[in-house]
This record gives sequence, structure tokens and C-alpha cells, in this order.
Amino acid sequence: MRIIFIRHGDPDYANDTLTEKGMREARLLAKRVAKWENITQFYCSPLGRAKKTASYSLEAVGREAVTYEWMKEFSYFIDDPVTGRHGVPWDLMPRYWTEIPEMYDREAWKTTELYRSNDALLPAYKEVCEGLDSLLASYGYIRHNNYYVTTPAKKETEDTIVIFCHLGVTCMMLSHLLGISPVPLLHGFFLAPTSVTVLASEERMENEALFRVQVMGDTSHLQAGKEPVSGAGYFTEPFQE
Repeated sequence: MRIIFIRHGDPDYANDTLTEKGMREARLLAKRVAKWENITQFYCSPLGRAKKTASYSLEAVGREAVTYEWMKEFSYFIDDPVTGRHGVPWDLMPRYWTEIPEMYDREAWKTTELYRSNDALLPAYKEVCEGLDSLLASYGYIRHNNYYVTTPAKKETEDTIVIFCHLGVTCMMLSHLLGISPVPLLHGFFLAPTSVTVLASEERMENEALFRVQVMGDTSHLQAGKEPVSGAGYFTEPFQE
């Protein structure tokens, strides 16, 4: 099975839609998506910027997306201990989070003072993980400890699903699939607007599956269309090819 995560285009956060640049990015993305064969199903966050991004691709392939509330951005705000910023639970200063060993642990990060400071945050993470597992179960992949077992519901042919969503919630889902803390993912990786991240299930033994990243944050469709990579959500200048 393949899971393809796509971040929304360059955002107009104030209006929860895309900037003019974001629309150009989404059009280039749609040309790429139109070439993909045998997509089983498209899914989408309920937020406007993700829906707008998806609309171009869905129109190009004549398909509709299933929307899930738990795919929305992981906007459960915290107060940054260094800067005082009240906002998303990442973009933390390295001198703070890197000095806390629990931040690197797949379970212990949930025990830290910061991530317990918003009562809604950890239940929301659980909802995202359970939502993803329920979705995968519908394709015959059942969570077992930290990997998946396949059931008769799994097709002989490979399913591929596409999820249009956001940087933060993608990192949360990746943390669950890969069995690692989301904190290094949120701070150590950048997923540019309209970037494509691909995971595939390795099934080397019967009925056992583990998802592995094949591609992360790919923006080749932007380079092909001579559209610069957006730095939205990044704190340095993106590399431009």
C-alpha cells in the first residue's frame, strides 16, 4: 500500500485559502497528480487551504475527495517558553526543546510540561492516530503494536491513497507510522507548500507490514514549472533548483 501526503499550497492563512502563488503551485501539482495511475481514493482536510489545493487535482482527474475532520492542521496552541509566542506547538527554539531528552522519545514527549499545557493537544494526537489507523484498517492493515498486520480485506492489487493536508498534522501522522516522536520531525524536516511525501508498506513476511518513507517533501513539479519553492513555515531560504 502507498500513502501520499500533500501539503497545501502557499497559504493565505488570514482567509484560509491560497495566495496567487499558492494557486500557481496547485495548478502545477495537478499536472503531476493527473499522471498518477490507479489512485484508490483521495482524502482531504476540511480547511480551506487544503480543499483549494486539492480542487485543482481533483478536477484534473475527475474525482472527489473524502473529508475527515481529524486531517485538519494540528493547531493546538501552546505558549513558547522562550519567546512567549502563543501558537502552534512547534517552531520552538533549539536551546529549549533539544535539552529535554523526552522530546526525542516516541512516548515520553507526551509527558513534557509543554505538551501537557494544552489539555486538548494529547487527545487530538490520539484522535489523529486512531483516525489514521481506522482508515488503514479499511484497506486491510491493522495496527499491531508498532507495525501492521494484513487481513483478508487487503486487496491483491496495491492500494494508493492521497491525503491533502498540512505540515503539522502530516508530521503527527508520520510519527505514528514510523514509531518516533513528532518533535524532531516538526523541527528537523520542512515540507514545502504542495510538496509530495510518499510512504509504502514493506511486506517482506506474510501478513506483516511496515510503512517506510520513499520520498519526503518532493517539489519537482514546481521546478518543472519554473515556480520557486515557497518558504512558508520555514526559517531560512529554500534551495531553488
